[in-house]
Amino acid sequence: MATPAQWLAGARPRTLPAAVVPVAVGTGVAISYGGAVWWRALTALFVALALQVGVNYANDYSDGVRGTDEQRVGPLRLVGSRVAAPRSVLLAALGCFLAAAVAGLALVVATGAWWLLAVGALAIAAAWFYTGGSRPYGYRAFGEISVFVFFGLVAVTGTTYVQLESLPWPAVAAAVPVGLLACALLVVNNLRDIVTDAPAGKRTLAVVLGDARTRVLYVGCLLLPFVIAGALGFVHPFAALAVLALPLAVGPARTVLGGATGPALIATLQQTGRLQLAFGLLFTIGFAL
Repeated sequence: MATPAQWLAGARPRTLPAAVVPVAVGTGVAISYGGAVWWRALTALFVALALQVGVNYANDYSDGVRGTDEQRVGPLRLVGSRVAAPRSVLLAALGCFLAAAVAGLALVVATGAWWLLAVGALAIAAAWFYTGGSRPYGYRAFGEISVFVFFGLVAVTGTTYVQLESLPWPAVAAAVPVGLLACALLVVNNLRDIVTDAPAGKRTLAVVLGDARTRVLYVGCLLLPFVIAGALGFVHPFAALAVLALPLAVGPARTVLGGATGPALIATLQQTGRLQLAFGLLFTIGFAL
């Protein structure tokens, strides 16, 4: 039976900035338009976190029962390491999805925007079929696209919309760098796992592109957000505050371009999460100001 610490590790807390940052940025945009509704922002944060933890457990379950996690260089996997029963991990994933659905329904009722039900259903389906089902799209190099859409475009614009009940264009523009940084987390994770994913038949984008191109993609996802933030500064001057987080990109970019592999990239994943948090905090403050 898995311990509480192992369940926490299985939730992959280093990936949680991907859920926190888009909600914060979307709320910053709402503040800039004078329409922040704090209980809706916190509910949106709960939805995002529940979905992120849910997809992590679902990924653990699906990869574990397929046997693709038996040889790992990354953090603990509950099923692959045989510290938790597959059924228990599956129930944990489904519980997270249910919690996200219930909280999301509260936002739908509050806004009266019933079309958001379809968005929520698509988000849950995307979370499950990333590695679940007979033809998981995460095994076919579409993982980064899904992350960009749901942890960038949908999360930022959705957070702004449920508070303002309208969608100003800066929310869409701000969602792009947020989505790219979320992609950077997945890219470096998959870069680390190329050596085990390829033999297991898991064709992530990193496996398809190969080692060298994946490293270039990672650095692009890391640096392009600063270009966009600087450009947004011409319209929302304080949005350019996010550029102050640029020094935090130097270390992970240097490590990846330097050819680091295996366990060395675990630290890079953590550094990427810190960069995403710093960028998101400064971006949020910039819009709020």
